[in-house]
Amino acid sequence: MNVINRAKNIIAQPRLEWTVIDSEPANPGQIISGYVLPLAGLAAIAAFIGYGFIGVGGMFGFRVVGINWGLYQALSVLVGAIISVYITALVVDVLAPSFNSQKNFGRSLQLVAYSFTPAWIGGLLNIFPPIAMIGALFGLYGFYLMYVGMPIIKNTPEDKHIGYYVVTIIVTIVVYMVIGWILGSIFFSIFGLSYGPSINLHY
Repeated sequence: MNVINRAKNIIAQPRLEWTVIDSEPANPGQIISGYVLPLAGLAAIAAFIGYGFIGVGGMFGFRVVGINWGLYQALSVLVGAIISVYITALVVDVLAPSFNSQKNFGRSLQLVAYSFTPAWIGGLLNIFPPIAMIGALFGLYGFYLMYVGMPIIKNTPEDKHIGYYVVTIIVTIVVYMVIGWILGSIFFSIFGLSYGPSINLHY
């Protein structure tokens, strides 16, 4: 699997690419190591550079910048991507029978992992934190990718599609927020970070 071509095709022509994906073996290990890690890894490197060396100004005059902030952001992106994709896929798979859809963890992981593509592509904008929000907004396109891919990858019947999709979106958002909060708390403590009026330390 060519990561660049897959990312480009799933964004530019999702319906066709989901059909291609459906014809491929659903190998969880290969999806994580061959797709999630490379894309999330690039986003993590961008975050490290952006927050480690460029930084961003915040309210009340403080500035978030420094090596520890870069490591915090990078690890949050990378570890969060792997855990969020895996747990979301697990929940999506458990819910599948309730919506007359295929219960197959590999297929669920395909659906979730490839739908997250815009989030990691958008995450590359973290290399310049002042415009990182644009990348975050691009990540919302992943919800559309999931909508298109669900009936193809999970064999979801038309009358169950909307219900399954809405529940999946809710699960995705909740998992992402909870994992982000947990990892944020852990890494914040590990790197000794805090918000204050002059955050430009840890070089």
